[in-house]
Amino acid sequence: MDSEANNASESPFGQWQQLFNSVGGGQTNMPNIMGAWQQFGDTLKQMSSGQNPLAGQSMMAHESLSDVAKMVDAADLQRLQQEYLKEMAALWQSYSSQQSFDITDRRFVSPAWRANAWANYLAQSYLINARLMLEMADCVKADAKTKTRVRFAVMQWVDSLAPSNFFLTNPDAQQKLLDTKGESLKLGIQNFLTDLQKGRISQTDETAFEVGVNVARSDGAVVFENEYFQLLQYTPLTTKVGERPLLIVPPCINKFYILDLQPDNSLVRHAVENGNTVYLVSWRNADETLAHTTWDDYIEHVLIKAIHVVQEASAQDKINVLGFCVGGTLLSTALAVLAARGKDAVASLTLLTALLDFSDNGVLDAYVDEKHVVMREQAFAKGGVMLGKDLSNAFATLRPNDLVWNYVVSNYLKGEQPAAFDLLYWNSDSTNLPGPMFCWYLRNTYLENKLKDKGAAVVCGEKVDLKKVNVPTYVLSCREDHIVPWTAAYRSQATLAGDKKFVLAASGHIAGVVNSAKKNKRSYWTNDSVNLDKSTSEQWLNGADEHAGSWWTDWTNWLHAHSGKQVAAPNKLGTAKYKPIEAAPGRYVKVRAA
Repeated sequence: MDSEANNASESPFGQWQQLFNSVGGGQTNMPNIMGAWQQFGDTLKQMSSGQNPLAGQSMMAHESLSDVAKMVDAADLQRLQQEYLKEMAALWQSYSSQQSFDITDRRFVSPAWRANAWANYLAQSYLINARLMLEMADCVKADAKTKTRVRFAVMQWVDSLAPSNFFLTNPDAQQKLLDTKGESLKLGIQNFLTDLQKGRISQTDETAFEVGVNVARSDGAVVFENEYFQLLQYTPLTTKVGERPLLIVPPCINKFYILDLQPDNSLVRHAVENGNTVYLVSWRNADETLAHTTWDDYIEHVLIKAIHVVQEASAQDKINVLGFCVGGTLLSTALAVLAARGKDAVASLTLLTALLDFSDNGVLDAYVDEKHVVMREQAFAKGGVMLGKDLSNAFATLRPNDLVWNYVVSNYLKGEQPAAFDLLYWNSDSTNLPGPMFCWYLRNTYLENKLKDKGAAVVCGEKVDLKKVNVPTYVLSCREDHIVPWTAAYRSQATLAGDKKFVLAASGHIAGVVNSAKKNKRSYWTNDSVNLDKSTSEQWLNGADEHAGSWWTDWTNWLHAHSGKQVAAPNKLGTAKYKPIEAAPGRYVKVRAA
């Protein structure tokens, strides 16, 4: 499986480029994929002569599936084979009698897939084969992390083989070629060449957005900066504010404006509108000047520095803090370091889809093992930068049909232009990370899971003990999160002390967090009747109450209790010591990754 895992970790854009070259007569390094489609081509020839294609022409004969089969119990394998042959026989019988069926898989829902009998058969056959492979991966006899890696590799292989991904087997793309008299093919080639220059697949119309103009547009100013970050303060929107300000720490892996896209879906604006003085960390997009920056540097010179600046600027001993994703991991680590130094700096902590206990990381476990981490450590032994586009490609493979192949089909096979969508614009605005910092993060969290154990991790010269972070904490997870599984977020809250509230939001890692209270969509769950440290995630969910709408309102109500007395909102930004440097969103966030 090692070779398959390596193939799965390659850039999806690189995979498509190889496929594109193979269709155009060039060379390909993906014989598995093209070999499997040669089998389908052979099947087509057989069908034209009226032969039953079941004998020896399925993916079951493919060597990749054979590798997985060797890890499956014989009884399970026999059961799956019998089910498979039964389904394929029924499909062949339906095809022979010229019957077609509606397919619910959105890759094959257009009328063209139903109208063309062969295309309908091909799609149905593919889905049966795909289901077989994934079920076989689920039956692999191995530890949980190995099973995750096997299923991930199989999923990458299966999704790349969908007949919708290839012009010769996509009747929808073929029909568009006829309808446009060849224009769609011309546009598709142009789109591909344009993306080839970018080195990534376009997911949205990037010309429709500009940071600071129609995204990241909340009013404010940069009131502090150093070589690692800028600190933004936002203009009050109420006459009264809580005396304790709120410091927001977004993930350093992405730009901060996921929390400030448009006025109607800006968590930043929501917090300001609800009477909070809001400060926010804007991470610098790492370049070679930060090539030797470490995790300790980020803790000391970003997190702890930002906390101290906000304390001074607000004249408050304690402030409220919020960390999103890895921003929450960094923030919690910084609070543990401060606690080890005898400093009590915060009145409350909010964690949004953040991991502190990395025992089970879902599909991300497919990427992290000792071999992979050592490879990264060797690559950055003398410093360097982890490129944002590599991180983006890795995250895209977590949902390949939604974030890769969907755009391959629409952009290249159909020659369509992606629509303007602010969230996908943000998603394409990648961020580089310092190599040494990234390596520490991989080894000490995802690989060795040191943060959860008292004293196992040493940061800024202090032994980390998260139990010393003893403050009221609001923990949000998202039910369909593929990056931070909600059960892992639930388990992570147990590493902290203090009074904790756990909330489960509907949807995924981003859509679950960016769920505007003004639009009031989806729902969230709460359960205040259980002891979080003594209950499992399943027990918590069984007794949870569902609430319609956004969790934002619940959170701001909770935060209000920790914001101190109401005082007059500041009539100007900054202080005599921390004077405004430039208008929000600042220049750091506008730097595009190379």
